[in-house]
Amino acid sequence: MKVMRLKILLLAWGLGFLALFGLLAFVAIFISNEEDSTGSDGLIGDGGSISVSADVLKHQPMVEKYAKEYGISEYVSTLLAIIQVESGGKLSDVMQSSESLGLPPNSLDTEASIQQGTKYFADLVRSAEASGVDGNAVTQAYNYGGAFIDYVAKRGKQYSFELAQSFAKERSGGSKVTYTNPIAVKKNGGWRYLYGNMFYVDLVSQYFTSPQFDDEIVQIVMDEALKYEGFPYVFGGDNPSTSFDCSGLTQWSYRKAGINLPRTAQQQYDVTEHISLSEAKPGDLVFFHSTYNSGTYVTHVGIYVGNNRMYNAGDPIGYADLTTAYWQKHLIGAGRIKQ
Repeated sequence: MKVMRLKILLLAWGLGFLALFGLLAFVAIFISNEEDSTGSDGLIGDGGSISVSADVLKHQPMVEKYAKEYGISEYVSTLLAIIQVESGGKLSDVMQSSESLGLPPNSLDTEASIQQGTKYFADLVRSAEASGVDGNAVTQAYNYGGAFIDYVAKRGKQYSFELAQSFAKERSGGSKVTYTNPIAVKKNGGWRYLYGNMFYVDLVSQYFTSPQFDDEIVQIVMDEALKYEGFPYVFGGDNPSTSFDCSGLTQWSYRKAGINLPRTAQQQYDVTEHISLSEAKPGDLVFFHSTYNSGTYVTHVGIYVGNNRMYNAGDPIGYADLTTAYWQKHLIGAGRIKQ
């Protein structure tokens, strides 16, 4: 879910977590998590690299099996990150999903835990899609329960830490508990409300890492663009204060690397060297037609990141799979910026 990447400043805590569970090292893996919605306004899955322990990684085949069964293959890395948070891959009930069945904690064996945890997460994804709620709310709801989806839906449909905090406050009656996790220390001075874990999105997100590119300019562009993953699409938006539309995001991100693009998708198409998608490299732009009635041929643009994937201002901002029927129907091709 969006969102959801390694917080560099918290890496030391992550290593400490490993030591607590007796883990010797993290294993960096790449899992292709691609959008499987039919349009640019669907719930976007997470993407990029994820650092999890070897004990968690060994559960990947079973996670993939049940993610496929329940139709959420694009969330495999999120599920693995949840395992890292819940058990470090060490306990039998690796996803701590017994309670979602009304059972006492640690009642399930490993496969039953993964099956139930994945099914529960899939149910939350469906609920979020129906309510128009973003992916981070789904991740928090894995800890809080499905009522959090409705809570966010009634308050702007976009997850925020403030919403997670207010939900916990209401459910706990304002009761607090000391909590020494560095995330809690950083955000709340070392306490949280006595209901669930209002830092759950941060705990899961810290295991995600930004994709790395060989080209320095592309890395600068993506480092900037990824700051806004999970932000809503805003027509006419061209800066972090307003959020972004598609060409506003590309213009803003490339400007950080010293490249000035014109404002609209059509104008950006006009100033690039037109190439086929098969020739595209990370950092090229990808263009689409007829995604809405704008009076121009080119109506949408994204940043190509390799492996038939792009990063774009959908709703919310995030990754998308260019091989899906929707994008193939509207694809024009790629464009290389002339320098």
